[in-house]
Amino acid sequence: MHALSSSQTADNAAPNAVASPGWIALGAISVGFHLGLIFYGLTPALVSRPLHMALLLPWVLIYMAKTPFQRISGWGLTLLGVAACGYIALNEATLASQYGFIDTHLQMVIGLFLIMLALEAGRRAIGWPLPLVALLALVYGAFGQYVPGAFGHPGLPLQSMVGSLTIAEGGLWGSLTGVSVGIVAIFVIFGAVLNAGEAGQGFMNLASAVAGRLTGGAAKVSVISSALMGSISGSASANVASTGAITIPSMVRLRYPRSFAGAVEAVASSGGQIMPPLMGAGAFVMVELTGTPYTQIMAAATLPAVLYFLTVWVGINAYATRHDLQPIDASEQPAAKEVLITSLFFAVPFVLLLERIFNGGYTPQYAASIAIFAGAALLLFDVTLRFSLTGFANRLADAVVTAGRQIATIGAIILCASLVIGVLSLTGLGVKITSGILSLSNDLLWPALLLTALACLILGMEVPTTAAYVICVSVAGPALISLGLEPLLAHLFVFWYALLSTITPPVCGGVFIAAGMVGENWLKVALKAMALGIGLYIIPLAMVANPDIIQLAVNPVGALLDGLKIAAGLTAISFGVIARKVIWLRVILVVAGVAIIFIV
Repeated sequence: MHALSSSQTADNAAPNAVASPGWIALGAISVGFHLGLIFYGLTPALVSRPLHMALLLPWVLIYMAKTPFQRISGWGLTLLGVAACGYIALNEATLASQYGFIDTHLQMVIGLFLIMLALEAGRRAIGWPLPLVALLALVYGAFGQYVPGAFGHPGLPLQSMVGSLTIAEGGLWGSLTGVSVGIVAIFVIFGAVLNAGEAGQGFMNLASAVAGRLTGGAAKVSVISSALMGSISGSASANVASTGAITIPSMVRLRYPRSFAGAVEAVASSGGQIMPPLMGAGAFVMVELTGTPYTQIMAAATLPAVLYFLTVWVGINAYATRHDLQPIDASEQPAAKEVLITSLFFAVPFVLLLERIFNGGYTPQYAASIAIFAGAALLLFDVTLRFSLTGFANRLADAVVTAGRQIATIGAIILCASLVIGVLSLTGLGVKITSGILSLSNDLLWPALLLTALACLILGMEVPTTAAYVICVSVAGPALISLGLEPLLAHLFVFWYALLSTITPPVCGGVFIAAGMVGENWLKVALKAMALGIGLYIIPLAMVANPDIIQLAVNPVGALLDGLKIAAGLTAISFGVIARKVIWLRVILVVAGVAIIFIV
């Protein structure tokens, strides 16, 4: 198994063109381990979660190494890390009886090493920001007793702090890591299997058939295909890189403004993370944090997601009034037979997944496991339905390598975030920050919402969406709930605003990738993306003002009425911001839209 150079990050995880047999074998082991946990039954947390960490270390520390030094040090850290994780798993029964208190020098060394290793794995996977947040949290946990005033704490014995984070079912091995092991990994495998086959082409063909002939058809194809692809990839940047490789050149050929072409793809791809049924990793983390069944979260998230893509669609129409946006030429659109055949590659696994959840009554991860086997069977066939064992082997190898790598990068993020959550729990800092938010907002809901939105935007610029959501909701969620917001609504509000940085300067990762692909100044792309994606800024506030919008499962009539009202308001706002009209009419449209959403 040799290290391959990679510039991948947590959000930009395109597979290497060729993987060695060693990485294919390791990917297969990772896939087999995580699927096996679903079918094997209950496995102690101090066994499954350390083994999960052990499996992700080679990918993050060796596979993603960028320099010879990183590769060599990665081998050393991986070997030591696997040994440390193995110690936790092998001594699970003994460690569980210690209740998080370290009583030997060896355990202290292992505990400190595991904390350092989680920080380094996070740094190599996604850069410095999240590990620095985790490091600051750890420093606060160790020395917070010297902080004056309300934000200090009485002090934590080092044996207790390190033990709670590394040898108990908290910190590194807490419930958040449990979500990564038992749910996120399964849906990552599901997405990898679909993407290794013809599902991506199926998404594109279906989108072209539905929207290709419309005004601005190439842009609308991007919206539909990115929504479909993003619902399984859960990564805005990876979505831009994959679907954008097809949609952006198509828009450029039709003489769409380059900044507009990049903006459409960035905005559409960002919405994939809020699009049911999968919603990336965030939905499953939300299940754990709220105790709400996955099906209820999916139902609650549906109408807001539809409204987001409706707003993008309206924005494209508004731009069509300013530019002559042509539909895709009939000669470039796929034939009906091709659409039907390629659609089967994603429709069969998706339908099976949803049928097993809603009709079979299975858990989402068990249903996804069944759908994975269906998707794997479809890898036996190419886009012409030609059976090929050689093609199957190549596609399956691509799937397991992609799955192994993506499980590792997401796992590294979650392990780092788990350190932050662990320290918040041990020190009570989360409660203190909640009190601070309540004090600054003068115990008023809307100022507290705006403070939370600002915190989400700032944190989201530095860390991936899921990590930003977890950290923000841990400190701000209780404040919002205490001010009367229903818990699921508070979590959805924070989750949506954790997405802001994907299109909002100065970071806007999705915009940077799209701008590079289209060859345009990133700031021009960002400004158009913010206009097209204005729903991302308004819909979370609209959910608070119209809470029935998330009650589709229990109050469908009320939810649909609220949805229609918000849709009307967003349509007016989008046209007011984008369409080429006299300034006074644009102002009237924006004011009317705001009034419809928040006053009527």
